[in-house]
Amino acid sequence: MKSASSLEYKVIITNGAKTQLAQILRYLRQDLKSEQAARSVKADMEDTKIRLSHMAGSFKLCDNPRLNALGYRIIHLKRHQYFMLYKIVSDMVRVDGIYHDLQDYENSLK
Repeated sequence: MKSASSLEYKVIITNGAKTQLAQILRYLRQDLKSEQAARSVKADMEDTKIRLSHMAGSFKLCDNPRLNALGYRIIHLKRHQYFMLYKIVSDMVRVDGIYHDLQDYENSLK
């Protein structure tokens, strides 16, 4: 049996989180006219997804009582001001949202 530290999680990005990522990338490409920024954020998201597959259980639960009770955690991207909101279900990580650090994410999940 694997220990919690050696467990590898399957990372699932929900359709809602995929839509959020597409909106972020569209904003960077179209509004800010920066294809390079969009590529950089996308690469950082992919790196973060890989980190999640190995480290998801090591991050603390959200401070917000409602999100904490639902089992949500946050992982920040290393090079950009975005984060993924996720929960662990058995050996799977489900990313339910991708947000900017200044965004009000706590009220986004109903």
